[in-house]
Amino acid sequence: MKLSMPLLYAGNPRESADQVVALEKAGLDTVWVAEPYGFDAPTLMGYLAARTETVEIGAGILNVYSRTPGALVQTAAGLDNVSGGRAVIGLGASGPQVIEGFHGMAYDRPLTRTREVIELMRMGLRREPLDLQGRTVQVPLPAGQGLGLGKPLKLLNKPERADVPIWVAALGDKNVAMTAEVADGWLPFLFHPEKAQEVWGDSLAAGAAKRSADLGPLQVSAGGMIAIGEGPETKALLDFARPIVALYVGGMGARDKNFYNQLVCQYGYEAEAEQIQDLYLEGRKKEAEALVPTELLEAINMVGPASYVRERIEAFRAAGVTNLQVTPASEDPAATIAQLKDWLS
Repeated sequence: MKLSMPLLYAGNPRESADQVVALEKAGLDTVWVAEPYGFDAPTLMGYLAARTETVEIGAGILNVYSRTPGALVQTAAGLDNVSGGRAVIGLGASGPQVIEGFHGMAYDRPLTRTREVIELMRMGLRREPLDLQGRTVQVPLPAGQGLGLGKPLKLLNKPERADVPIWVAALGDKNVAMTAEVADGWLPFLFHPEKAQEVWGDSLAAGAAKRSADLGPLQVSAGGMIAIGEGPETKALLDFARPIVALYVGGMGARDKNFYNQLVCQYGYEAEAEQIQDLYLEGRKKEAEALVPTELLEAINMVGPASYVRERIEAFRAAGVTNLQVTPASEDPAATIAQLKDWLS
């Protein structure tokens, strides 16, 4: 099992990026760089590539709408080159509020677009001419559009790798099935190990049945906050996870278009999810945070004595997680990473 963590920053990402050097020395395998509607991920990934030597640098995630598929090919190839073959490209559809509100693009056929973008990216990374006339992606433009001068072109540079790993952030049944079929890895969020088979088992099996043997087994990166210690003061650290869960369950999307709310309902917290969303959309965020079930926080994070944390890690492993993603809640994150790396080895 690999060990990864998201790049956390408030305001100035360079300060957090500098800390990745120490985390790399402690044994971190992968760092994930998010891109909701803040700084772009590729810039930070390139900076990390220059500062590090061994850690994988993952986009977690680039949406499939705001960059053309050709631009995503260029981004993947460029990042893999400057990192010496350490890039991981996480893709996702994001959500309509970000895509339509921040990027000004229609949130249209997200599953189809994700599938077609992956197909074209793999084509481009193999240095084949980009030629795909799909339902959402048409490269080159078909006859009758534009000036009619487009022709299939291949990437000018030779990529570091023709098989840069492509991961997908997915939660819904059809999206998870598509991910299990065509992606190298899966990035689920708010992952509950004991509920994973119940929620996604059928979708994963359906996708795996169509999966090419050339792809190898589907990799999975999931996890949560980690804090190792005795006593109630350690368990109290779970409260730091309340705001992020309340944000996603209550406010990440419109009332009827919130994938995270739907997921928590599938976990069995329908009443709580509805109340959290009502309060959050009314602006009563603290009240919404208070209603996040402690039982849920315990399941999706790893907080408590060493023996308990190790049990939770094994629960994630048993649920199919191959890359444990952690957010250390400690004064010395590098020391926490080193301890975890020792446990996983």
